[in-house]
Amino acid sequence: MTMPSRRTAALLACAAFGFATSAFAQDKTIKIGVLNDMSSLYADIGGPNSVAAVKMAVEDSGLKAKGWTIEVLSGDHQNKPDIGVNIARQWIDADKVDAIADTPSSGVALAVSNLVKEKNAVLLNSGAATADLTGKACTPNTVSFTYDTYMLANGTGKALTKAGGDSWFFLTADYAFGHALERDTGAVVTATGGKVLGGVKHPLNTADFSSFLLQAQSSKAKIIGLANAGGDTTNAIKQAAEFGIVQGGQKLAALLLFINDVHSLGLKTAQGLTFTESFYWDLNDQTREWSKRFQKASPKGSMPSMTVAGLYAEILHYLKAMDALGSNPRDGAKVVAKMKELPTDDPLFGKGPLRQDGRRLIPAYLFEVKKPEESKGPWDYYKLVATIAPEDAAKPLKDSDCPLVKK
Repeated sequence: MTMPSRRTAALLACAAFGFATSAFAQDKTIKIGVLNDMSSLYADIGGPNSVAAVKMAVEDSGLKAKGWTIEVLSGDHQNKPDIGVNIARQWIDADKVDAIADTPSSGVALAVSNLVKEKNAVLLNSGAATADLTGKACTPNTVSFTYDTYMLANGTGKALTKAGGDSWFFLTADYAFGHALERDTGAVVTATGGKVLGGVKHPLNTADFSSFLLQAQSSKAKIIGLANAGGDTTNAIKQAAEFGIVQGGQKLAALLLFINDVHSLGLKTAQGLTFTESFYWDLNDQTREWSKRFQKASPKGSMPSMTVAGLYAEILHYLKAMDALGSNPRDGAKVVAKMKELPTDDPLFGKGPLRQDGRRLIPAYLFEVKKPEESKGPWDYYKLVATIAPEDAAKPLKDSDCPLVKK
């Protein structure tokens, strides 16, 4: 057997290189890891429902018909930053996951955001509320679509203070989200002419709120602000009813309330609660049509929470950016840059810019929970009090401390 000439060898090498380059250029595989609480106090808000929403977005994107292969993984971070980071690291390093999605629990989200930047992957946050993700802790690799503590504070906090609730006491979950929500709401209360009389921090996922509620009751504050979420919020509301706090003249402000929480509480207990969200299934024909589709896909047969709806829209936009790039560049910052470049438009939130800080601008809504006699049927729980314009629901860029923002 004769050895190939140098010219032949060079041609073969070029052909092999060209084939590899062509194959790389046509890389149309994507892996998305849904990282959230699958088993504890935030499982009803997202959990398996978030996975269902991501899979719906993959199907609705139309990318499979264009030759893309998209795989969805899921993991339970147990609301612990170290566990969340370990799962995310394994996904990125070993499983070649391109994007981490959802991440309720702000402590987990902040830790994963740092890892994603280091690994040049993508974080598609919908579940975590801390405004720091698009503020001082922003990165070129992280996007937040659905809500944040600034939106919640400027919705519920401002409305209740203006309505006469000018003295506040906070019951706060003792981790990044609770701290940020108390901070942002307290600033709004003070700016609107109210006073913060004090606050108490409780452990995450605590079962007994009695000592914390007694401190809130003795403060004589007109508003007791619940700077917590999920099971902590529902437990606090149930136990406040046992203490007769509302009957005694104080008002509970659920600073973060989800439709799943209201469903769990029941209208008799939840009626009259005022809160802020960016999505409700019964807002318009498009939200109703999608939500009924989702309910059939939901493992729990439930209507979508705000974060589940936001995750669906965020995944759609992420896949739209991938499609526009033509293939997977294996470069998270490049994908996020394309997401910011493309106009957002989806059936749940409509059109709106994705800003340089990674925050999508969408409207927010001030809702009140209906009385039992006002509800027309299952999941008919909210009445709209006010609409908050997109530019008022997010912190102005001129006030941003995100290092990506050019002022």
